[in-house]
Amino acid sequence: MKIKITLLLFVILGFAAQAQDKALMANYQQQLIKHFELVRSAPTDNQRYNANELAVQLFSQALQTEGSFKFQWNLGDYVSVLTSTDKKLRIITWPVVSDQGEYECFGFVQVYDEKEGDYVVYPLTDVSEEAINIEESLFSPDRWLGAVYQQLVTTTHEGKTYYTLLGWTGRNHLIQRKVIEPICFRGTSSKPQFGQALFRKEKTLRRIVLDYSSNAMVNLNYSEQFTRTVTSKRVKTGSGKKTRTISVQETNDEKGPMIIFDQIEPQIPGMEGLFQYYVPSGVEMAYVWINGRWELRDNAQGRVQNERLNQDFNSPHVKSEPAYKLSE
Repeated sequence: MKIKITLLLFVILGFAAQAQDKALMANYQQQLIKHFELVRSAPTDNQRYNANELAVQLFSQALQTEGSFKFQWNLGDYVSVLTSTDKKLRIITWPVVSDQGEYECFGFVQVYDEKEGDYVVYPLTDVSEEAINIEESLFSPDRWLGAVYQQLVTTTHEGKTYYTLLGWTGRNHLIQRKVIEPICFRGTSSKPQFGQALFRKEKTLRRIVLDYSSNAMVNLNYSEQFTRTVTSKRVKTGSGKKTRTISVQETNDEKGPMIIFDQIEPQIPGMEGLFQYYVPSGVEMAYVWINGRWELRDNAQGRVQNERLNQDFNSPHVKSEPAYKLSE
């Protein structure tokens, strides 16, 4: 009887502790929402960056709290909170926009450390303005390319887990950027490395970077989509002496999860390298996960799915503006 009572007390105390933790995190969230509202809408640089400094300090304190990883943050559409499907990685990002329309990104990575048996927090420092050779470089939390991540893709191969981030940043009033960026952890360390050679036939690439006009809309999305293969074969037609051989094309659509994105090119010939003139070319590309690598397909067919009828149509894949894009 004493054992049963003791166990019951432990259960009651456990529930009480969880309730206290949840209440504490909810209090952090309420305060953070107020700070982020100022980060987003305060009228001057000083006010926005002061509010951001308070948000960074408070968020760091909150994420150091035991059990914070279990809390489901709801900070509105300005702050991105992504959690991997295996519950070992969480990445939180948001932008601060200056009066000149320049974007600086902030955030945290929260990752499970096998040695510590707990989650470790790494603040992110945006060095995008001084970064060079960005498609082939490796970055760390304290020297980070800077982006607001919109999707976290978890894939596996031969028992190993891989993470790929899809992100956006405004850069400045002329150019915006989207990235496909693997994130990994070397050896036994929990410290994240941004960039990894996961792109088949592109051994030097560590990430894919799309820089394009601030007036354009470029799709980048991980979803169930299609690739189309067109093959030609020779077949015989007719009969008897009138038999002849003709070439026939066959179309095969393959559906599956993929990173689908718009190919971009200069809107004006001769403007190569001037990204403020880059817009979608009308061609859709895709990366498909095959044998532990992202394999490029140039025959993607982005479509909208009618969920009610479970029927696929050839309507273009819907594009959307980031919620935090600077309004004109």
